[in-house]
Amino acid sequence: MVGTGLLAQVDPSVIAEGVNLLWVAVVCFLIFFMHAGFAMLEAGQVRAKNVANQLTKNLLTWSVGVLVYFLIGFGVEAVAGGSGVSMETFTAAMTAPDGAWVNSWLFGAVFAMTAATIVSGAVAGRAKLRAYVGYTIVLSAVIYPVVAGMSWYGGGLLAGLGFTDFAGGMVVHGMGGIAGLTAAYVIGPRMDRYAGDGSTNVIPGHSMTFAVLGTLVLAFGWYGFNVGTTATVFAVENGELTLGGFGVVGRVALTTTLGMAAGGIGAALGALALTKKVDTLYVANGLLAGLVGVTGIVDLVTWWGAIAVALVCGLQLPFVFEFVSDTLKIDDVCAVFPVHGSAGVIGILALPFVHVDGFSVDLLVSQVVGTAVITVWTVLATAAVFGAFKVAGQARVAPEHEREGLDVSEHGVDTYPEFGKPIAADGSGASVRADGGAEAGTEIKMVTAIVRPEKLGEIKTALAGIGAPSLTVTNVSGRGSQPAKTGQWRGEEYVVDLHQKVKIECVVADIPADEVAAAIREAASTGEPGDGKVFVLPVEDALQVRTGTAGPEAV
Repeated sequence: MVGTGLLAQVDPSVIAEGVNLLWVAVVCFLIFFMHAGFAMLEAGQVRAKNVANQLTKNLLTWSVGVLVYFLIGFGVEAVAGGSGVSMETFTAAMTAPDGAWVNSWLFGAVFAMTAATIVSGAVAGRAKLRAYVGYTIVLSAVIYPVVAGMSWYGGGLLAGLGFTDFAGGMVVHGMGGIAGLTAAYVIGPRMDRYAGDGSTNVIPGHSMTFAVLGTLVLAFGWYGFNVGTTATVFAVENGELTLGGFGVVGRVALTTTLGMAAGGIGAALGALALTKKVDTLYVANGLLAGLVGVTGIVDLVTWWGAIAVALVCGLQLPFVFEFVSDTLKIDDVCAVFPVHGSAGVIGILALPFVHVDGFSVDLLVSQVVGTAVITVWTVLATAAVFGAFKVAGQARVAPEHEREGLDVSEHGVDTYPEFGKPIAADGSGASVRADGGAEAGTEIKMVTAIVRPEKLGEIKTALAGIGAPSLTVTNVSGRGSQPAKTGQWRGEEYVVDLHQKVKIECVVADIPADEVAAAIREAASTGEPGDGKVFVLPVEDALQVRTGTAGPEAV
């Protein structure tokens, strides 16, 4: 009874505000974590030489974009939402009370940064960092805020027409996907993406593991995106606590989960029809496409409608990607348009047909008009920004830098600087010379082996065991007796007839070359085609750079 009495003395509005602020804060943190998913998903879909560049773009999207949104974008969003142009409008984020920084500004910021980071995957592998960061500034300051203001503010143009987008299926994802497609078109495809005869060359990403991990991280964060948009847990009516936005939280959670599942199944079926195989990356992308498709409609869609919409969004993915890539010749590296763009459009336009209250012509008209306005605005604004960079010669890196990789040319780093395992010791504890410590006087020979990369550690151990630990290792690719294989990347097949190998070179003077060759052969053998070959070549002379010593002693 005492507890009940104390609770009765507490102002219900205080409880409601505290719980609601806590809910929105946790949701914002969850949505922020989606950037880890975007980073892994995109890093996995680019080549190894461009991984650091992609990670840097994801880091700078947040770092630059959130500051710009705070200083400019939040004010522009309010103006687009009908608040009018005034100094108070543009300083609202800076002068807001403490609670508003959570449920108004921060909540808007994490959505804005999600829209911004989508674009980076479309222009991967060739866009200059300055061009991407420049576009992020404009998107965070103007492009996204105009779309959000028109759609989500009571005085906004599209909101006034009845346009409905619960959590950003079109406002965030559709806009981001369309912006990415436009940017990829303006910048042009990666070198060697298309052959002279117009055929498409497959350029696989470097890590399926990263791509799938990123997908699952994004899917986890998506609950914050959708369920979190039911931003008010409690409301106060007649002095009593009631459920606010949480009145539909069950439907939102259910349709989000069903959409995720149906999208993955749809993409698997689409890939199977297109390539006769269930492509892993398509399934991952389809799971996200299903989520995008239901994001704008999760609060108003029937359960069966959510499944149907997401299934279509997943199913269209392989076909739309192939159309964009092979027919339009637009190099959308991370498939941001079929995942975010077309899936976002499908979901928003489908709402009138799967609405819990039945079909509505008025709603269909408002959805079509809203989608068209957002599309036209996004395409024109994005084309203008990247077009300006292109005219200035700053849109993409130089051809030699693109071949070398953006990690080195743009950042001066190598994502994978180490190759193989540390040099193995022979276990004796004694120092060993390059020639094994024996007396000089025999002829010099070079033992060259081309073997499987995974055997490098065992080979180094074997060479150290016979007293010949010095060697040179190079990444190579080639073909011999190992048969060619057919690879597949996002449904596109390519022939793998140049297999990844390592070339090991070991020059010896006092250790019999046949012992070195035998040690390598024994350590490298698996008994399968493709184990490699060992060559023994005479070396005419050797010269040590530091001392000038020549002949066997130099070895």
